[in-house]
Formats: sequence, structure tokens, C-alpha cells
Amino acid sequence: MENYTMEGRTYRYYGQEAPLYPFGYGLSYTTFRYRDLVLSPPVLPICANLSVSVVLENTGLRDSEEVVQLYLRWEQSSVPVPRWQLVAFRRVAVLAGRETKLSFQVLAEQRAVWAQDWRLEPGTFTLFAGGQQPGQKTRAPSEVLSARFSVTGTARPLRGC
Repeated sequence: MENYTMEGRTYRYYGQEAPLYPFGYGLSYTTFRYRDLVLSPPVLPICANLSVSVVLENTGLRDSEEVVQLYLRWEQSSVPVPRWQLVAFRRVAVLAGRETKLSFQVLAEQRAVWAQDWRLEPGTFTLFAGGQQPGQKTRAPSEVLSARFSVTGTARPLRGC
């Protein structure tokens, strides 16, 4: 095998065609609401990590668990990249009518792209937070919040950080 690209071989690269059962597909016995997605700092140096926080509220009548998922999208990249990449997830139990604030770190290495070696590139990125993938169509409603951040500096090999 000589062609190791994933383009056309996995749904992450299929363009607008939706997968039959996307990652995170499922139903819950309650409803959740996401709010207050905060990225810090909104502009970061090329080798810096991103801090993320989001509030998850159980708006239903039952105690339940939710798998909070964070996805990253490169707005411009010098090489082909997935539509979005899972960068963090956490299963959290939330009592009915209660809320919890969750914190995550998105490491610089999670923004790296493969171009003969792992490289970090400056540019604009979108981070999604929710109980499913961005744009997923399900029978059970689930919010996916998004926020943009920018990376400044000169492209460099990941090992140079």
C-alpha cells in the first residue's frame, strides 16, 4: 500500500455526506443544555495550549450522564485535514435540574497536521462542544456550541516547541 491518506476512506473526509451512525450517536433519558463556552486565550502563540470551559445543565426530570465531546476544525490548512477532529471527551453525571462547569485543555500537539512530519500552523480554528458531533442529525435534540480562536506565529515542526 502506497497511499496512506484517509481521504475517501472514512466519513471524516467524505465532505457533506453524513454517516449512518456517527460517533457519539445515541439517546438519553433526559435533556441537556450547553452554555457559556469560553476559550482562553482567544489568540494564542503557536506552541501554546488552549483552555476550554463549558457549562452543562441537566434540564430534564431524571439524573443522567452525558458524554461531553470537543471537536476541532482547521479553517485553513496547508494539507488535507478532517472536517473536524475529536480532541477531548468526558462522561459526567449531572443530577436533574442541576448544572456543572467543565474544564478541558486542548494541547498544541492536537492542532498539529502531518506534512512529512508533525507541524503546527498558524491560522483560525473552530472548537465545538456538545453531546454529539457538529451537524449531526438525531431524533433527540442536543446542542453543539462553537467558538473560534486564532493561532499566531510561524509554522514549525511540533518537536520545535
